[in-house]
Amino acid sequence: MQTEAMPIHTTVTTASQLANLDLENLQFGKVFADHMLVIDYKNGAWQEPHILPYGPIEVSPAMAAIHYGQALFEGMKAYKTKEGEVVLFRPQANWARLNESAKRLCMPEIPEDLFMEGLKQLVALDADWVPQRPGYSLYIRPVMFGSEGLLGVRPAEEYKFIIFCSPASSYYAEPVRVKIEEHYTRAVEGGFGFAKAAGNYGGSLLPAKLAHQEGYHQIIWTDGREHNFIEESGTMNVMFVIDGTLVTPALSTSILAGVTRDSVLQLARDWGMKVEERRIPIQEIVDAYAAGKLEDAFGTGTAATIAHIKSITYQDQEMMLPPVADRKFSNRVAQELDAIRYGMAPDPHGWVVPVQ
Repeated sequence: MQTEAMPIHTTVTTASQLANLDLENLQFGKVFADHMLVIDYKNGAWQEPHILPYGPIEVSPAMAAIHYGQALFEGMKAYKTKEGEVVLFRPQANWARLNESAKRLCMPEIPEDLFMEGLKQLVALDADWVPQRPGYSLYIRPVMFGSEGLLGVRPAEEYKFIIFCSPASSYYAEPVRVKIEEHYTRAVEGGFGFAKAAGNYGGSLLPAKLAHQEGYHQIIWTDGREHNFIEESGTMNVMFVIDGTLVTPALSTSILAGVTRDSVLQLARDWGMKVEERRIPIQEIVDAYAAGKLEDAFGTGTAATIAHIKSITYQDQEMMLPPVADRKFSNRVAQELDAIRYGMAPDPHGWVVPVQ
């Protein structure tokens, strides 16, 4: 549907790439759907939105985002139910988090109706790009950046907001090996680790690359002050089941408030499971493993959903987790989230939003 106050002008592509989509050999983030939503911010206001064929955009070499880091993004997904209906999972949560990131980076907030209507119309137009098969989805990437050309350290006065999409299958093909990072820091209290800012990811690339060279899939970040407390795992929130209790780091200005994280915690509470959001010392994980009480460990995120952790290495010790098939909670919650998203289970919290 179109909003009466701000209709979305749409230019449909004449060169669809849908026929070239190969779901059997799909790599995450390598193939893009036919269209994108583009909205400019100028003169203190958001301008008319446009849906255009996906493709390159023209920017100034002096663009603020390149020089001063005013760039943020979101990650979300659309699913196709067994009846063929296209639905979004908790899009309002992504909108709210995007605006929290925007406030921290001194960027303009985007109105909910503009975000939601643009998102729905874009996904409806590219509905055929949403795979109708288990484990597949349409990954949606909203991005905002300072587009004004200026060489002066101040907030930009012009911004560009874009949403584009990419069909996706599983992010991790196997359970992941992780190591606890004790040297590099992702974020510190008072910084912008809670924002989905591009700079957070740029700074994570070298530590992740070094870990890959050692044979690990990802790292577990620790606090920037002492490196004594667990924070995140790579680009995901991290959770543990210790002696029957679901434990995860409490949110702070250095930890991203994951939508999947929140969904997992809600389901655990729905099921009567004991949940603790608090600081987690590394030594607690080591001690729980030694005592045979570390029952499960996994990452949560939009791209990965539930990423089972195979082993955790701390200093010279590799702690092997139980076989994935034996893990009761992470398997149950992964199955329940999929069932809700694909319309095969009740949605008591109203998380699923139809596109049309």
